[in-house]
Amino acid sequence: MCTKSAERALVPPYRVQIGVQSFLRAGNAPILPLMSDAVSTDDDDEGAPSSGGGLRKIIHVDMDAFFASVEQRDDPSLRGKPVAVGGAGGRGVVAAASYEARKFGVKSAMPSVTAKRRCPDLIFVRHRFDAYKEASREIRAVFEHHTPHVEPLSLDEAYLDVTEDRLGIGSATRIAQLIRQEIKAKTQLTASAGVSYNKFLAKIASDQNKPDGMCVIRPGEGADFVAQLPIRRFHGVGPKAEEKMKRLGIETGGDLALKDIEFLRANFGSFADYLFRAARGIDLRPVSAHRVRKSVGGERTFSEDKSSGAELRETLEEIIDIVWERIENSKARGRTVTLKVKFTDFQNMTRSQSIGPKPASEWIEDKATFARISRELLSEALPLAMPIRLMGLTLSNLDHGDAAQRPKDNAQLSLL
Repeated sequence: MCTKSAERALVPPYRVQIGVQSFLRAGNAPILPLMSDAVSTDDDDEGAPSSGGGLRKIIHVDMDAFFASVEQRDDPSLRGKPVAVGGAGGRGVVAAASYEARKFGVKSAMPSVTAKRRCPDLIFVRHRFDAYKEASREIRAVFEHHTPHVEPLSLDEAYLDVTEDRLGIGSATRIAQLIRQEIKAKTQLTASAGVSYNKFLAKIASDQNKPDGMCVIRPGEGADFVAQLPIRRFHGVGPKAEEKMKRLGIETGGDLALKDIEFLRANFGSFADYLFRAARGIDLRPVSAHRVRKSVGGERTFSEDKSSGAELRETLEEIIDIVWERIENSKARGRTVTLKVKFTDFQNMTRSQSIGPKPASEWIEDKATFARISRELLSEALPLAMPIRLMGLTLSNLDHGDAAQRPKDNAQLSLL
């Protein structure tokens, strides 16, 4: 059941030649851990409590054109007009686009000059991360009103496990409706939601009826729903993977489900197991309220190419200051610093340095050490073969000893 609003239902035809159980009976399945066969027969239930090995009730909430929508909310003159958040200059990049802009083909990560060419009336506004983070905090409070099991993916989207919700509502569909209503009332922003029995399906469902829509995929419907999707809708399948799959005769989830695991491993390596499960609507990942951070960092795209050692060192100091503030805010400590640069031909180069081996006390815990290693990495890379358009720093190989107790910044913001 997919609805554009709470009042109107849109039910697409979920028909396919093959399902999970028929595939298993055909003897084509590898020995992979699968979900329990327990399936709810209640049409109003999207999952079942996991105690005893059953399914869960998962909601994926994704705000609609979040950055651009915040700008339109706060500046009424922008409402109903094509808006892009980002720099309008020659090196600018679109960080977010309103739905009015998307009608012209404007999208995130697009060069601003391309966006302006596609939409001559496009209005560029500078980012206001403080405003976005404040709205995100309000949205997070709505989530936590219903469940403590919230896994934020960014400022504007999160997974929620509502198998046992705080208010005792019981229906994930109803909870998702209430969450969307509460977000709209408190922030004047719209959210789309996907409801299902695992994270993969919930995320796909949240995109099904954007903007301001909702889609529910119930137990027993997952494989059929996935089968009719274009392969590009699968998370992790980019343009190159899509092109390769089409050459192999794979254009939909149904096509993918017909390929055995040996074929997938031969053609897609370690990606194969994920594809095998996803084609059958299977996802074993839990919602992780305290997901372990792997790195903390940031990068900066320049308005003009940089090449001289002096200007690169000056820029590095600025990035050190900003990234170290993020490291302090996230209370992270790690052993590896990585310098990344992107040349004018868009090729990347990275250089890393680690401290260690592992005495427990040996961590990068102060700015002076982080800055010293960062400077050494740049000095070793100079002189560069050509000018660069981007530079970034990352701290990784983090200490997770007390990760569950450490607050974390749930946004990885670029240095625009």
